[in-house]
Amino acid sequence: MTARVDHAVTSGTFSLDGGTFDVDNNVWVVGDDAECIVIDAPHSVDDILAVVNGRTVRAIVCTHAHDDHVRVAPELAERTGAPIWLHPDDEPLWELTHAGSRWDENLEDGQEITIAGTTLQVLHTPGHAPGGACLYAPELGCVFTGDTLFNGGPGATGRSFSDLPTLEASIRAKLFALPGETVVHTGHGEGTTIGAEAENLGRTQA
Repeated sequence: MTARVDHAVTSGTFSLDGGTFDVDNNVWVVGDDAECIVIDAPHSVDDILAVVNGRTVRAIVCTHAHDDHVRVAPELAERTGAPIWLHPDDEPLWELTHAGSRWDENLEDGQEITIAGTTLQVLHTPGHAPGGACLYAPELGCVFTGDTLFNGGPGATGRSFSDLPTLEASIRAKLFALPGETVVHTGHGEGTTIGAEAENLGRTQA
């Protein structure tokens, strides 16, 4: 059976630099009827497990370590037995939420994660966060971008540990190299395509 993408939205807060904001996060689960991986762990373990729907969770892959993406990762790992994967450059952000603990495995640029016979390639895309990472699934025709790229442009860079030129360089080098028809599954909000966002970014800088 070919892997599929399941999705839900869960609500909570995002806190950084002394501010707290209400946010809705996308939950993405990739797998078949038997096994899956969870991409990011925002807000509610029960909401995530509802999408998992009894399957074996092989990994909890964090696109970055802002608290609205990793807050319940340790609890989810405890309840599923799955390891937490994160790019090590995001250690300073992880420490803000989970001081004194660590994730289980490091993500690396170019690494391949296989689930249900489908391969996802790790793309290190710093800028929104130092360890920002996207997961490209060519067989599924999609890429999971966390907060690196949204419908309408790059993720936010107005807070600590972020940098707009770095983010735009990551997007151009790693994401805009993907086929234009690739569907973008974002960390928040509606999806888009690589082609549409390449056109958007080019237009805003024209």
